[in-house]
Amino acid sequence: MTSPAAQSSYDAVIVGARCAGAATAMLLARQGLRILVLDRGAYGADTLSTHALMRGGVLQLHRWGLLDKIIEAGTPPVTEASFHYGDEVVSVRLKSRDGVSALFAPRRTILDRVLVDAAREAGAEVVYGTRVSALTTDADGRVTGVVVNGKQGDARRIPAGIVIGADGLRSTIGALVQAPIYRQGHHATGVVYGYWQGLDVVGYEWRYNPGVSTGIIPTNDATCVFAAMPDSRFRDEIARDVEAGYRRVIAECSPAFEAGLNMAVRIGTLHGFPGVPGFFRRSWGPGWALVGDAGYFKDPLTAHGITDAFRDAELLATAVLQCSIHALAEYERARDQLALDQFLATDAIASFDWDLTALPALHRTMSDEMAKEVRAIGSFGQQTGNRCGAASVSAKPLRQLA
Repeated sequence: MTSPAAQSSYDAVIVGARCAGAATAMLLARQGLRILVLDRGAYGADTLSTHALMRGGVLQLHRWGLLDKIIEAGTPPVTEASFHYGDEVVSVRLKSRDGVSALFAPRRTILDRVLVDAAREAGAEVVYGTRVSALTTDADGRVTGVVVNGKQGDARRIPAGIVIGADGLRSTIGALVQAPIYRQGHHATGVVYGYWQGLDVVGYEWRYNPGVSTGIIPTNDATCVFAAMPDSRFRDEIARDVEAGYRRVIAECSPAFEAGLNMAVRIGTLHGFPGVPGFFRRSWGPGWALVGDAGYFKDPLTAHGITDAFRDAELLATAVLQCSIHALAEYERARDQLALDQFLATDAIASFDWDLTALPALHRTMSDEMAKEVRAIGSFGQQTGNRCGAASVSAKPLRQLA
C-alpha cells in the first residue's frame, strides 16, 4: 500500500472507513478520483450496529456489485418482518421489486470489509491507525487538507481537493470546521444488545409494549437481540446491571420470547448504547463535507442507519463529481428532503410516548417514507449517468469547491 506521504495530493481525503466513508470512497474512486481514506481503528474491527439493511440499502449494494459478497459470507436472507404490538402481530412479506428479493443484516466485520475492499479495488488508498489532528486552510479559510498523526506520533500534512468527514456522530472533522447543528431531536433510546444462537427466527421481528421495545435480527451465524427503552431508564436503572436489565426489558416486552432465551446460547458479551438525540448538522462548506452519522444521525430504534449512510454516500459522491460548492449545498438539501419525515417519525417512536393503538400509524409513516426513499435511490444511477459501475476518464480538479 502506498504511504500517504508518497502522494503529493489527493482529490479527496475521507476520514472514516465505515459504511458512509468506505462507500463514498468507492464511488469516487470508481470515477477516477485520487482518494485517501484515513481511519483511527483497525481493518475489519467490529462496531456498535443494528445490522439491519432496509430495501434502499440492499438496492444500492446490488447496484454497486457487492450484494453477492454479502450473500457469499453466509448472511441469511430476510423475506419477512413481523411487528408485535403486545399480543397483536402484523406480518409483512417482502415483495420482490427494484432488484431486491430479500433484506440482509450482515455483521459489521463483514459489511465494512466488503466496502473497504471495493474501495481499494477501485484505486482508493485506505490507511488505518491514523488520527486527524487538524485541518489546513488557505488565506480565504477554505479547507485544503488534513494534518494526521501516525502510529509513531509523526505529524504530516496531506493536501486534498476536499476533506470529507465520515467519522461518526462525534465527528472530529465536524468539530474542526465548527459545523453547527440546525435541527435536533427531542428523544433518545437506550439500547442493550447481544448475539444468540439457537433461536428459531425467520425474519426481522420488532416487538413493542408501552415503554419498551425489542428487535430480533438474524445475522451471520447468530441472531442479534436488542432491548430498547428511554435513555433516562438506561442511565438510571439498566446501566447499573446491564445483564439483569437486558432480560428485564425483554420480559416486559415479550415474556414468551424472554423465556425462549433460556433455550438459546448467548455468544460474547452484551453491548450498550445510552442514547443520543438525533440531529441534522451543517454538512458542507468550502473544501469540506460531512456524510453518515457525522452529518445526520437519527435514533437507532428504527434500524435505518446503514441505509441512511449508503443513501447519503451516493448523494455526496454525485455532488463532489460536479466540482461545485452549489452541488454540495444541493447534497445537503436532497438528504434533508429524504430524511426529515423519517427523522420526525423515529423521534416520536423513540419518545416511548405512545400506546399500542397509536404506534402502528408511526410505522406506516416510516414505511411510506422508505418507499419514497427507494424511488429516489433508484434514480441515483440515472442522475450520474450510471457512472458508478466503472471508472471514468481523469476527473476534474476539485479546486472549484470553494
